[in-house]
Amino acid sequence: MFAIYKKELKQYFHSMIGFVFLAFFIAIISIYTWANNFYGKVGNFEATLSSSTFLFVLLIPILTMRVIAEEKHQKTDQLLYTAPISIGRVIIGKYLALLTLFGIGVLFVGLYPLILKHYGSDVQLAPAYSALIGFFLLGAAYIAIGTFVSSLTESQPIAAVVSFLVLLMSVLVSNIAGALPSDKTSQASIIAVLWIVVAVVAYYMMHNVTVTIILAVLGEAAVWIIFAVKSSVYAGIVTKILNCAALSAKFEDFTLGVLKYDVIVYYISVAFLFVFLTIQSIRKKRYN
Repeated sequence: MFAIYKKELKQYFHSMIGFVFLAFFIAIISIYTWANNFYGKVGNFEATLSSSTFLFVLLIPILTMRVIAEEKHQKTDQLLYTAPISIGRVIIGKYLALLTLFGIGVLFVGLYPLILKHYGSDVQLAPAYSALIGFFLLGAAYIAIGTFVSSLTESQPIAAVVSFLVLLMSVLVSNIAGALPSDKTSQASIIAVLWIVVAVVAYYMMHNVTVTIILAVLGEAAVWIIFAVKSSVYAGIVTKILNCAALSAKFEDFTLGVLKYDVIVYYISVAFLFVFLTIQSIRKKRYN
């Protein structure tokens, strides 16, 4: 795993992807820091980070689009299937390389509160670094999602576009939830549609039509049986589900200077889940 990690990390800098990512990442946050903190004469760096979370939607898809899709396109992914180490270790090595590259940018940005503190007495370091920790965890979750999407296709542009749409939806999902009809029938119908989406994703992972159909039919039957037996279950259920998917909304807790362990566990769990799904996606292709 360490060999994969070193190879991937070196490749990011040899191909300039790492330098380009860090340049854009640091440049944009620097511009926001100058505009919000220096020009605006405001000491709360956490507000700057909160405004900068849109960076993930733009940069993470570009960073992760090649991590697996490129190997599939060049047919070098066969090495993953025949490697002497497990697929899990290969994927974790690739993910940790991405996380290290992102972490380098976060460490550099971590100097900004100290610089602000030097020039202003109203700078609070506790909420600034609490927000920075949340910023890193949010990025780790997004990187895991982008890695998973990259494992579903051999086209880097498709991986980038799909990742962009998924991350954008995670930002807008709270607003979308508020605009949806709230009656129980509509909520049940939305759950039924979401389950079809889950079945489609399962098909792309397993490439098994029979299992996908069974999964879809059982899920749809369960949705409507529960609705017939106890429709009250669906009261506001879609809003609750979509709010759980609103990753960036939970970041605001860190800007208050409080490290909420449930949110930390949430971000780590999301990262773990999508790394696990990536491993399963590649492992399934190994035996096809």
